[in-house]
Amino acid sequence: MSRTLLVSTCVALLLPLGAEPCRAAEPAKKKLQIYIMAGQSNMVGHAQFPTIPALLTAEEPGVKELARLVFKDGAIAPEDTKDMIEVRVNRDALDGDLRGKKIVGDDKIAAAQAELKDLQAKVDARTKKIKDAFSVSKRVYITSIADGHKRSGPLTLGYGASPEKIGPELGFGLSLEQKTDAPILLIKTSWGGKSLHYDFRPPSAGPYELSKAQADGKDATKIKENAGLNYRMMNEAVRDVLKDLKKHHPDYDAAAGYEIAGFVWFQGFNDQFDPAFHGNYKANMIAFVKDVRKEYEAPNLPFVIGVLGTSATKEEVDKNPVSLGQRAAAEAPEFKGTIASVESYPFYALDALAMWKDGTWSKKPVEFSQIGSDRPYHYMGSGKFFVRLGDALGTAMVDLRKKQK
Repeated sequence: MSRTLLVSTCVALLLPLGAEPCRAAEPAKKKLQIYIMAGQSNMVGHAQFPTIPALLTAEEPGVKELARLVFKDGAIAPEDTKDMIEVRVNRDALDGDLRGKKIVGDDKIAAAQAELKDLQAKVDARTKKIKDAFSVSKRVYITSIADGHKRSGPLTLGYGASPEKIGPELGFGLSLEQKTDAPILLIKTSWGGKSLHYDFRPPSAGPYELSKAQADGKDATKIKENAGLNYRMMNEAVRDVLKDLKKHHPDYDAAAGYEIAGFVWFQGFNDQFDPAFHGNYKANMIAFVKDVRKEYEAPNLPFVIGVLGTSATKEEVDKNPVSLGQRAAAEAPEFKGTIASVESYPFYALDALAMWKDGTWSKKPVEFSQIGSDRPYHYMGSGKFFVRLGDALGTAMVDLRKKQK
């Protein structure tokens, strides 16, 4: 008899006088869904937190709905960010004057130091208000390696390259939380400046072939040994988490178990510059998918590839051999219905890019810092970009999983 039927029967029966009333059975625990996220610096995440409230004033369809996922209701207003940045800019300018000895005279220096202390207190208070406004997931947890920044806990701000940055994990996890009803654990392994052809090289891609310069150099043996190092590090990190899932997600139930539910890949920048790297991208990506599925004994593991889009426009992305290789791998007939590619360029922060190109980013730091915090190869360090991309990756993942049911 099913558990549901037992509960129904218990409620329906007439109990003898004095008998203890039936208690409804606890609902069955759900399997922990584990999603692996991997890649290089744009998976690491270099979007500073002051750029994320740009979601609140965005005009693009659906973005304000994302803002309601990212921020607690009513906890922050768009002007809060501008106010914090203005005070921070004034603090930095005054600090620069003091360090550069542009302020002379004991009285003036003392007054400037007192003002600097006051400005710092205001920056701290405004920063805290913004950080406290971020939602903290109750169902999605994450264990993240983002270069040297390692952290575990409930999903919120701060799982990018530093506690003040994000990558695509925030939008991805919050999107999944809205679209699924199981406990979720994200395992992110990411290191900047790494290629698929060499650093993440999967075993079935075969031995790495040294260039003539590498073969003739004194480090040839070491270079060969380190081929695929980040692929191995990725799997070692995931295996370490799997050894103690309760430590990484408090709602993990051993009786219910877990499943490796999906894999997200966002990488490609470092493969652009060598024909051997970008010319083999499709084959390497196909080998990568097959080897990951074999590693986790999941022959149809849903796989979402974020397509490299740092060149910002469709025309330029369509010429990029890495982007073309990523799309082609996702369209391989052997992967039909189990892999999706998601374009990143439609979410690019073109307003921040325009300020970068015309040089106004340095002349208008308050305006720029609300929309960008890094360079074009990091998608301008735009929080709005990374949240939107993460949501798109999450939507694609859910669609793939639905096809398998």
